[in-house]
Order: sequence, then C-alpha cells, then structure tokens
Amino acid sequence: MEEFVVDLLIVSSLFFVICILRLLNTVWWKPKRLEKHLREQGISGPSYKLLKGNLEENARMIEEALSKPMNLSHDIAPRLLPFLCNMIKNYGTMSVQWFGTVPRVNIMAPELVKEILSNKSGDFEKLKPNPLTKLLAGGLAVYQGEKWAEHRRLLSPAFHLEKLKGMIPAYSVSCAELIERWQTLIGSRESYELDVWPELKNLAGDVISRTAFGSSYKEGKQIFEIQSEQIKLHIKADRALYIPGLRFLPTKENKRRRELNERVRTIFRNMIVKREEGMKKGRDSGAQDLLGLLLEAKRNGRQDNDEKNIEISIDDVIGECKLFYFAGSDTTAALLTWTMVVLSMHPVWQDRARKEVLDVFGKRRPDIDGLSRLKIVTMILYEVLRLYPPATILVRHTQKKVKVGKLLLPPGIQVGMPIVLIHRDPRLWGEDAGEFNPERFCKGVSKASKQPGAFFPFGWGQRSCIGQNFGLMEAKTALAMILQHFRFVLSPSYAHAPHVAITMHPQQGARIILRRVS
Repeated sequence: MEEFVVDLLIVSSLFFVICILRLLNTVWWKPKRLEKHLREQGISGPSYKLLKGNLEENARMIEEALSKPMNLSHDIAPRLLPFLCNMIKNYGTMSVQWFGTVPRVNIMAPELVKEILSNKSGDFEKLKPNPLTKLLAGGLAVYQGEKWAEHRRLLSPAFHLEKLKGMIPAYSVSCAELIERWQTLIGSRESYELDVWPELKNLAGDVISRTAFGSSYKEGKQIFEIQSEQIKLHIKADRALYIPGLRFLPTKENKRRRELNERVRTIFRNMIVKREEGMKKGRDSGAQDLLGLLLEAKRNGRQDNDEKNIEISIDDVIGECKLFYFAGSDTTAALLTWTMVVLSMHPVWQDRARKEVLDVFGKRRPDIDGLSRLKIVTMILYEVLRLYPPATILVRHTQKKVKVGKLLLPPGIQVGMPIVLIHRDPRLWGEDAGEFNPERFCKGVSKASKQPGAFFPFGWGQRSCIGQNFGLMEAKTALAMILQHFRFVLSPSYAHAPHVAITMHPQQGARIILRRVS
C-alpha cells in the first residue's frame, strides 16, 4: 500500500512538473524564442510582456483615441489604430507587436500582402475566431479548409453577374421607399437635418432581406436590432484577453450573448420553415436567392466537380444567414454613409456625380446598362473604399515554417496587413495619399496606385469577400437615386468619429442636411 502511495505521489509530481513546464513554455519560453527569431531577421517592436503582451497599452490608446471626435479630415488611421501607428513610427513598417503570448508581424508591402492572401497551400489561414464570434456570424466567415471551399462553391452562383442584374429592381424599390421617406421629412421646408447612418442601415437591411431572403425589412427588423447589440458585446470581448473556458461561466454578458443568439436562431428557423413549406407546395421556385440556394442544397444535396456530395445542415443554413444579414447590410450601409459624408466635405465632386447621374438616367430609376456607364460615381465609391475601407486590417496565422519574400516565418505567429495604412501609403499613392481624389481611379483599379495590389478593401485572393459585387451594385444604385433627388451638406452638429465596430462605423452618427434637387 505504501509503495502504491509513493508511486502515486511520484506520478502526480511528474504530471505537475510537466504541466508547469508546458505553462512556462507557453507564456514565456516560446514567446521569447519567437521574439529572438524575428529580431534576427530585422523585425523589431515592443518587447514581449508576460502573458498580456501589448494588449493593455493597445486597449488604453484606443479608448483614449475614441474618447472625443477628431478634426474633419481623412487622416483617420491614428484614431483607428493608434498603437500600430505609434509602433510603425518607432520601429518601421515591418514590425511586431504582441497579442497576449502571440506575436503579430505587420506587413505593408503589397507584393508580400498579395503573396500571403493568394497562398493556396494552407500556409496562412484566417485566425480561428473567438468562439463568441460564432454567436454573431457563421458560415464563410468562420469556416476553414474543405468546408469553406465547399460552401464558397455552393454560394458563388448567388452572386454571379446575371443574378445581380436581376436584383436591380429590388434595389430600386428599397431605395425609392427611402427617397419618399426623406421627401416627406423635408415636406414644405427648405431643408431637413437627419442622421443618415441609421437610415442607410435600414435601407441596406431592406435590400438584403428582399434579395437574399425574399422577405421585407419589417419581417427581419428584429435581426438587425439583435445584431446591433451582439456587435457591442463582441467588441467588448474582442478587446479583452481571451481566456479559454471563460465563455461558459454564467456571467451577465455570457447569458445575454446566448439569449440573443437563440433569438436570432429562432427567427431564422421560422423563416426557413416557412420557405421550405412554400417550396414543398410549389409556391416557391427554389434557388432564386441566397436562402433558396441554401435550402435547395439542403434538400437535394449538391455535387461538386469530383462528384462528391455536399451536405448542408440546418445549422449551416442558419450560419450563412447570420453572416449575410450582418455583412450584407453592415458593409454597404457603412460605404453609403461614408460616401455621403465625404461628398458633403467635397461638394464639387458631389455636383460632378449628380450631373453624371442625371445625364445617364434623368429622373428614371437606374438600370444595369446605365449603372455600368457611371464612371465618376464608380471612381468616387472606390476612393471612399480606399479612405474608409470596411475592415481596417486583415490577419492570418502561420501553420508551419513559411517563407514570404526574404522572411522566414515560424509556425504559430500572426501576420497583420493594415488595409487602412496601406491605402494611405504615399510611396504607393503619391503625396496626396491622405486626400480625397477620385481621379486616381480614372484608368481603373489596376493603375490607381504606383504598385499593383495596393487596393484591397474587400480582401484579396480566394478568401476575398464573395459579396463585394453585390455591395457595390447596391451602393451605386442607392447613391445614384439619392443624387437624383437631394443635395446634402454636413450639419454643424456632425462629429467626425470613425471607429471600428467589426467594420468601420461613424461612432457618433452622420448628421446631414438634405435639400431637394430643383
């Protein structure tokens, strides 16, 4: 018996020692080895701090930057990424910062960005999302590997050009309702002031509901309200140190997250059941939109080129619905809002865009042929996307030792590609990189910068945003119809305060003064 107790104590002690050694390796030895390896290649930055890295300082600088509005300019990077801007100033464009125990190498050379984002061998993968992220959005945003590839192939037909052409009438109907509402608000007045941010969120929500899910905005309104609260909870969790298992504790915020997630799932489940019943009874023709395409695949399965059957579960359908309700409305609403803000700051370009729209359409609703001829409007949207991209930074992580350019990166590190800084780099865009100048896109995207690949507001390569053409077509339609009917200027009460809430939002809204076009 005594020998058994001694053996048990020895085994327990060895197990304890192994656990301690593994913990020390995770929180100190491994980070310091990585730090040394990166420094030997000329990549410097703030020193690693035990466990928390630079998270604390990063959070403090963001909180300080967001505590008040900024001057009315397009120099928004120091407000959005203050720690990174400060680090680049001190250590150069290729530098390293620490997210807890994980180093992130920041890369701003377009040729290296393209190499990373175009990599198809699996050397670089999207970060595994914080498990709490899946409560907000699922589908393509969180899938990896073969499952991501299968769903990408499945969903691609919903965003083909021919399919998008058929969506123009739905875009126009939603936009016409917005125009009518704004005209009613102006009434007999000379002008009317309103916050266009919630207005354009409603518009984008209505469009995504009609075109992707075949329902009206009113039916899906609860989803947008819930997702707004989910975004706030997500940002709070994302800026804190992630501790595995913490999400299972019955805290007030965790309970609220689960409650909101279940409410969204219930709404989608009811929507799916209603749609499936219509398909069974022949009232619905099936894959005419995103939801129909998903349900068709769920019901019949779909075979890829290798004759492998792709199975779609109800959870897969709900995950894609959550993603496209969020991304499909949020990104376009932000683009339209920043475009109205920027054109209010640059009235000459607003007048040029309006003249082009009236020359092409008069007061008629836009059609696909006319939209393709809106060169000035397209240039403006691209320039707004350059200055106010939906995402401020793209991040990948290394799965194994990989060479990028002359760098040899070990496994287990992050690679950050700050879009908002690359889009403003004078070496790539000229001395006016920080200014609004749509003329730079007059010969197209490929010739807008001094180096190809410097413009990537929707990402690059195989994981670029599947809905980017959908969003641009919607934005072009909406902007054309707004310009047909209104002139607009910034309100004296407008506060210029871009901030990151998954995508780039106006923190204090976007107050605009509308006037009718005579």
